[in-house]
Amino acid sequence: MIRLVTVLATAVLLSACGDPEKPVLSKKLIGSCDYISPFTNDPECRDYLGDWSVEDAQAGCVKLKSTLKVGEPCPDEPKLGDCLTDDKGEQLNIHILGTDSTKCGSSKTGCQFFGGGYWDPAPICGGPNADEIVVNDNPFPMPEHICVDPLPGEPVGQSEGGQVCTWQMISGATEEGRTFSDYASCEPVRRQRPYSPVPPNDRYNQSDSRMTDPAYVEDVDWFRAQTRASACVCCHDAKAPNGPSVWDIDATGNVLNMFNDRGIAMGAGWISTVGFGAYPPEENNGFARADLTHPNDSIFPTTDMARMIRIFEDEATHRGLKAADFADDTYGAGPLDVLRNYQPEACSSEEGIDSKGKITWAPGRARYVYVLEEGTISPTVPPNLDLPDGVIWRLDLAEGEAPQKNDTVTYGAVPDTMVQRFPASGAPAPLVKGQKYYLYVTADVVYPISRCIFTAK
Repeated sequence: MIRLVTVLATAVLLSACGDPEKPVLSKKLIGSCDYISPFTNDPECRDYLGDWSVEDAQAGCVKLKSTLKVGEPCPDEPKLGDCLTDDKGEQLNIHILGTDSTKCGSSKTGCQFFGGGYWDPAPICGGPNADEIVVNDNPFPMPEHICVDPLPGEPVGQSEGGQVCTWQMISGATEEGRTFSDYASCEPVRRQRPYSPVPPNDRYNQSDSRMTDPAYVEDVDWFRAQTRASACVCCHDAKAPNGPSVWDIDATGNVLNMFNDRGIAMGAGWISTVGFGAYPPEENNGFARADLTHPNDSIFPTTDMARMIRIFEDEATHRGLKAADFADDTYGAGPLDVLRNYQPEACSSEEGIDSKGKITWAPGRARYVYVLEEGTISPTVPPNLDLPDGVIWRLDLAEGEAPQKNDTVTYGAVPDTMVQRFPASGAPAPLVKGQKYYLYVTADVVYPISRCIFTAK
């Protein structure tokens, strides 16, 4: 199933409701390339159309570990549909290949919500269930608190019994001086914030005289060590399955040169990255990062926030960057910010809670069902953004159970296949007749099915 796009592109700023307008594709074909999607592990092929240069199209194919076939269109293969995009004349027709009709709904969601494109379904995805969003495979792994004995030769851990305890989560960090991947698994982490290899900034290939300054090198090495202790190591070192994503803490030379300018701004806290989620440092072995109370902290988990910010501010100064250059860049977490900032509208006639408490939602199978106070910020990712202030009731799918079908949940009653996450015990507060509430139902974390306002009957 399609999962959250790791590029977290700010281009994914879709309208609050309705389908995007279908682009009129150019007949000018630059070329095509076929590849395995880094996000779904399914085959895709894309036609580069319109104003693409051959060089830029080839670079796009290289990032997908493929080669541009100049002047050749994608072959006519069985497909679920096409995802059509148009970025100022640079157009793509991305063919989503396959014959598994259960992926029609998630393919549409991935195209429109995460890709910012227009979904043009093939006949196989034109049936009555084509729009049903279902995540059966590879759902978002919830955080686990892993406690193990320290590795041989390493010091005693700081937790009970001398163990080392680590949140196995993209926001987690192990104890300072250790390596996250030695004390927690990176496999679920890469599914929580899907990973794909991305080459570094071209600046990395240039010589850097600063690396002759011992104090500067000490800062760079400290940044490497801080990263190595955090879950960032799962995607940003040479051990990542298909190679590192943008920056590699094991690379020789100046790792800071691998970052693009926007990454430097995030490191300096100039672009808010609150939307990624964070643990409080007292629960995360002393590591902090930008959170709701400290939105201008760095994106990078650290035990010394002042030093981390200073390192990235110095790098920004070296590049001639200023905070004002990023004043309009408010979507540091990309689609996660889009989700949090979503403004729900009135429920359709097929969504809401009726007078008997029965909950109905749009076509899809639910893993998470929320009833929230009107005006509540939309839930997104754990550990701190999936249970916002204003939650009245939350149900989670029980481990190993099939996603919940529509019209099978009654307010206040917990189905056998689900567990009540909030309130921690007892029944939820009764709904007040005539009062408005926010219904939020998802097929998985960040896969919304219904997000709308209803009036209690």
